[in-house]
Order: sequence, then structure tokens, then C-alpha cells
Amino acid sequence: MFLRIDKLQIELPMPEQPDPDAASAVQELLGGRFGEMSTLMNYTYQSFNLRGRKKVKPYYDLVANIAAEELGHIELVAATINGMLTGATEHSSADGEVDGEVDPTTTPLSDLKGVRNVHHFINNGAGALIGNSMGQPWQGDYVFNSGDLVLDLLHNFFLESGARMGKIRVYEMTDHPIARAMLGYLLVRGGVHQVAYAKALEDITGANVTKMLNIPRISNSKFPETRQYEDAGVHRILYRFSPDDYRDIDKVWKGAHPEDGEEVEVQDGPPEGGPQADPPEEPDMFAPGYHPGELAEIAQHMMREGGS
Repeated sequence: MFLRIDKLQIELPMPEQPDPDAASAVQELLGGRFGEMSTLMNYTYQSFNLRGRKKVKPYYDLVANIAAEELGHIELVAATINGMLTGATEHSSADGEVDGEVDPTTTPLSDLKGVRNVHHFINNGAGALIGNSMGQPWQGDYVFNSGDLVLDLLHNFFLESGARMGKIRVYEMTDHPIARAMLGYLLVRGGVHQVAYAKALEDITGANVTKMLNIPRISNSKFPETRQYEDAGVHRILYRFSPDDYRDIDKVWKGAHPEDGEEVEVQDGPPEGGPQADPPEEPDMFAPGYHPGELAEIAQHMMREGGS
């Protein structure tokens, strides 16, 4: 049973400058082959379809529990993209407004026609897409679910390694503060999942998969944005995302961490996290629609009716 995710797992900084082109690169981490949609759906369907799960319960618990964490990671990457798009639609000319409202005949979005992914603005209201950096929609055939436990765990280790590759390359593409803050956290948490699947494979097969780490061959400690989490030991914690389920993940997540040699631990409940994201209005795109003052008045009226 998944624990409801109702706030971001970290608190993102507010953007100083929009960067829609960099936001397009970050899209790969959401809807690409190795993105967070892929990790969520791979682990979710593997947990749904695992046969004989009572006999292999620690491994079922591990896959299903990590799937629950991936829900929060999707929210985090989407919030990052939204933050990087915020303000990109603002136009500088006061002539673009009539009585405080946007006049579309002044082409207020003309500066955006050359951005990397105009779908962010034409179809999504300056919001994240369920697609990759090239605008291709996420695909269901990114999900690998063979039914063979060892093969699925090996695939998951590969998937987390590919996801780490993507994060590092996007890190190298942009120094936008929101993107870097998100990447610092997800490099650490993805590293936990890499190690967890390596430990599971080692338990079952005897192969020392942890000796293959790090993939790619660079330590998280090299990135300034990961250090606060590494210093707090977050790279050694596997969060249990249900008060009642996934009780046997500590049968797998145990022993020494392969990089620093310190003992890993299971922690009940999700990380403390930050506030739920609330992107500001984008009036040039009529998002959320109507005049913000009118919507606020309608919402207040509904609240009064609901309280009576």
C-alpha cells in the first residue's frame, strides 16, 4: 500500500531566471527511457505481477517500496521543470495589457517560438510534459517485466545506472539552481536504489554486483549539491513508504554501504521534505484562466458554502 505523497521530498529554491531550453533537457529525467516515469512504472508493474511473492517477500517488498518513492521523484522533476519555465512567458511591453488583462493580438509569446520545446507553452500551459528531451511521449514499452525475479532485478540495476548517467549529463548541461538542487538529491536517492538492487542480486546469486559501482565511474561526493545529503547519511537510508507494508526490506537493505563502509539502515516513513509546489499564474497563457482575482473570489465562495 503506497503512502500518499502530498509534498515535495526536498525544498526547491525559487527561480531567478527562467530557462526553457534547459527545462527541455530536464524533461529527459521525467519521460525519457531512463527517467522517473520509467523507474516508477517498471517497479510498479513488477510488483503487481510478481508470482509467488510470499516466498520471495523481501524482494517483493523492496521493489514495491522503491516504486512508492518514485512517485515523489516524478513530482520533484515536474516541479523543477515548472520552476524553470516560470516567468518565460512574461512580456515587457505595457501595451500588451488592456485593463490589466493580456491582449493576445500583441503576440506576447513571440519570444518563445524559437525555444527547444514549444509544446511546453502551446499545449501544456508552461508545464511539464510526460515526454523526453526531444518531445517524444513516454512509452509503455519502456517497462520490462519478465516474471523472472533475477532478470527483473538485474534490469532494475541497469535502469538505475542509466538514470544516473542521464542525471550526470543533464547536470553537465545546466547550472540552473533549481535543476542542480533537484539533481543533487536524486543522485543520492538513485544511488540508494542502485545499491539496493545490487545487494538483492548478491543475496540471490552470490555475485558481488556492488563491485561494479559507481556507474558511471564518479562518486556522488564530487558534486557540491549532494554533500548535504551525504553528510546527513541519506545515501545509507532506505525509507519505508508505508506504516504497515514492506516490513521485510531490512532483510535486503543491510550490511555495509559499498562506498563508505558504514552500516545502512531502514527508516520508517518518507523523508521530511519540503512544501508542495505552487507555481504562480501565467496570465499570458490564460493559466489558470479567468482573472486570478475572480478565481480567488469563486474559491472563497465555495469554501464558505462548504463550511456552512
